[in-house]
Amino acid sequence: MGTRVVENRKIKKETFPVTGMSCAACASSVESVLSHTHGVSKASVNFASNTVLVEYDQRLKPEDLQNALRSVGYDLLINEDDPSAAQEELQQEHYQDVKKRTIWSAILTLPVFIIGMFYMDWNAGRWISLVFTIPILFYFGRSFYINAWKQAKHGKSNMDTLVALSTGTAFLFSFFNTIFPDFWHQRGIHPHVYYEAAVVIITFISLGKLLEEKAKSNTSSAIKKLMGLQPKTLKAIINGEEQEIPISAVQKGFTIVVRPGEKIPVDGVVKTGNSYVDESMITGEPVPVSKTSGDKVFAGTVNQKGSFQFEAEKVGGETLLSQIIKMVQEAQGSKAPVQKLVDKIASIFVPIVIGISIVTFITWMILGGDDAFTQALLTSVAVLVIACPCALGLATPTAIMVGVGKGAENNILIKDAESLELGHKVNAVVLDKTGTITEGKPTITNLHWESNFKDKPELASILLAIEAQSEHPLAEAVVKKLKEEGVKPAEITGFDSITGMGAMAKDHLGNLYFIGNLKLIKKQNIAISENTQAIAERWQNEAKTVIFYTDEKSVLAVIAIADKIKPTSKTAIEKLRKRGIEVYMLTGDNNQTAEAVAKEVGLTSFKGEVLPSEKADFVQELQSKGKIVAMVGDGINDSHALAQADVSIAMGHGTDIAMDVAKMTLITSNLESIPKALKLSSLTVKGIRQNLFWAFIYNVIGIPIAAGVLYPINGFLLDPMIAGAAMAFSSVSVVANSLRLKYREL
Repeated sequence: MGTRVVENRKIKKETFPVTGMSCAACASSVESVLSHTHGVSKASVNFASNTVLVEYDQRLKPEDLQNALRSVGYDLLINEDDPSAAQEELQQEHYQDVKKRTIWSAILTLPVFIIGMFYMDWNAGRWISLVFTIPILFYFGRSFYINAWKQAKHGKSNMDTLVALSTGTAFLFSFFNTIFPDFWHQRGIHPHVYYEAAVVIITFISLGKLLEEKAKSNTSSAIKKLMGLQPKTLKAIINGEEQEIPISAVQKGFTIVVRPGEKIPVDGVVKTGNSYVDESMITGEPVPVSKTSGDKVFAGTVNQKGSFQFEAEKVGGETLLSQIIKMVQEAQGSKAPVQKLVDKIASIFVPIVIGISIVTFITWMILGGDDAFTQALLTSVAVLVIACPCALGLATPTAIMVGVGKGAENNILIKDAESLELGHKVNAVVLDKTGTITEGKPTITNLHWESNFKDKPELASILLAIEAQSEHPLAEAVVKKLKEEGVKPAEITGFDSITGMGAMAKDHLGNLYFIGNLKLIKKQNIAISENTQAIAERWQNEAKTVIFYTDEKSVLAVIAIADKIKPTSKTAIEKLRKRGIEVYMLTGDNNQTAEAVAKEVGLTSFKGEVLPSEKADFVQELQSKGKIVAMVGDGINDSHALAQADVSIAMGHGTDIAMDVAKMTLITSNLESIPKALKLSSLTVKGIRQNLFWAFIYNVIGIPIAAGVLYPINGFLLDPMIAGAAMAFSSVSVVANSLRLKYREL
C-alpha cells in the first residue's frame, strides 16, 4: 500500500508498511509502541496488510517513528521510492522462507516420528532422532523461539511461547536422557525420549503459519488494482500542441485529450466534443453516460467511441478515484487487528501451565521421598508435554479449513477466518442493485410492433442496421436481441447520430427511419397511437428505458430495455428475512428504478441515487445501531462499503477490486448462496467452539493427572510417553470433529 498524507491542524495522517510482525500480538506491540511515542496521537495497525496508519504531529519525523519500532525489533518502510513494491518484495521473500522451512521440517520430521512411534526402544534411533531434531527446532523452527523471546521481553505470551516452551522442554529432557541414560537406569527407570512430540508440533504449527502468510500476501492486491485504473501518462494540449506527459506532471487547468477506449486520467469538465463514458466503476450502473460540453468526467472511468477534450479540475490525491482508494485503505486499516481466540487463551493458559509445572516440581521435591527429584522432574515435564498446544492450535484452523472447503463446494469462496467467525452474527444485509439483485447488463424486456408492420421483416432488418452503427450503449441490447432472432441487417445510407436523442438513416429506396427517445419523436412531429403511448407509459412506470422506432410519419415499434432481475433474488431475500435478518437495497440508479426493483423482490427498505461513499456511510450508520452488517456488491463503487462492512461478500462475475476487498466471493450469480454462507458460518463456529471445549476439557483433566493428583489415591503416575500419546489423541479428536462439517447440509 502506498503512503498517503492528509494534513489537518498540524496533524499528519500517514500509512506506513511494517516489517517484522508475525502474529496479532506483534501487531498489538507495534500499535502500543507507536501510540506511546511522543507526538503520536493515534496508531492503528492492519495486521492483514502489514501496515500502520499513524496520526502524528507534523514536526515529528518518520525517522523518529522508525527508530521507536526498531528498538523493539520491528521496522517501518520510509523514504522508499515505491513503498508498496518494497513491502511486497519483503512479503514474498518471507513467504518463500516460511515455505522452505515448513517443507524441510516435514521431510526431517517423518523419520523422527516413525522411530518415536514404532522403534522407541532402539538405542541408535534416539541418536538419529537427535541429529534430525536439532535443525528442525533450532534452524527451521527458530522463529518460534525468537518470537517467544520478543514477547517475554515485553512481559507477554502467546502461542509461540507455548510452542517454544513445550518443544524446548521436550527436547532438553530427551537430550539429557540420550546423553546420560545411566542417570535413570541407576534409579530403576527406563529413560524415554520425546523428540517426535517436539518436531511434530513445530511442523504442524509451521504449516499453519505458511497458510496464513499465503493469505496475507494477497491482501493489498485490491489497492494495487485500484491504482492501476489510473493511466501512467496522458495527452495534454500545451502551448497549442498535443503532448504526452506523465500523470504526475498534470496540473489544474490543463486541457486533456481523450480518444475512444482510453481511460480518463483525472477529474474535470468537458470543453469540446462528445462521447459516452462507462462510469460503472463509480455508479455501478451498466449504461454508459452521455458526455457533452460542461459535463463532469472522473478519473478511472472509460471513454467509449467518441473523442473529447476536457479541463483538469482535480489532480493527484484530489480525484474521486484517489478518494475511493483512500477510503478503502482507511476502512480496512481502521478495524482493530483480529486477536486470534487461541492467542488470547494462550496468554492466560501459558503462565498457568508454567505455574502448575513449577508447583508440581516443588511439591514432589518436598513430598516425593527417596525418588523425589526423579518424580518431580517426570511429573513437571509430563505437565508441560500434556499441555502441548496441538489440540488448541488445531481447534480453529481445522474447522476453518473444512468450512472453507465446504464453502468452495457450494460456490462460496472464503478469504479468511474472520468472515466465517462473524457471519453467523449478521443481522443486517445490504445489497447493491446492479449486478447483485439484477443481471447487471441492459437487455430488451419488451418489443411491441404496431399491427400494420408486424409482418414486414425488412423493417427489423433496417432497425438492426441502424443500431449496429449507433454508438449509443443501449443499441447493443437491440442488436443482440435481433441477431438472436435470426434477423439480417439491411443496406442503409445517410446514417446520422442525433446527440441526446437517437439516430436516423435511409434505406436503399431513400425512405427515412428514426430510432430514439420521446424527445426525438416529438421533434420530428411523428404520430403516436393512444395504445402505443399507453404501453410506453406503463413500461416507463416499471422503470424501463423506452425507445421508439419510426418512419417519417408514424411509430413502427416501441422497445423496452431494462436490467433484468435475477430469478433467484426474491427467494434469497425471503430466506434471509426468515432468519430474522433485515435486508436493504442501495443503488446509484434513480429512485423510480430503485422502487420498481424493490417492489418486485419484496423489499421495503431501499435507497436510490446513492454515491459510493454514501453506501459506506449507510453501512456505518447500521453498525452504530449495533447491527452486524454484511455488504453484498460487485463493483468498484461498492469497494468502500465492502471494506467498511463486518462481513463483505462479492459477486464472482463482478470486478476484481470488489472480489479482492470482499472476504467472501460467490462464484455463482445465485443470491441463494448468501443464506448458505451465513449457515456455513454458524456450523463452522459451532465446530470451533466444540473443538476448544474438548481441548480444554482434555487439559483440565489431563494436567492434574500429569501432576500426580491420583498418586495418593492409587499410586498412579502419568509417564511422559503416555502424556505424549494423550496429546496426540486430543489432536486427532479435534480433527475428527472438524471433519464432521463436510457431511452437513447447507
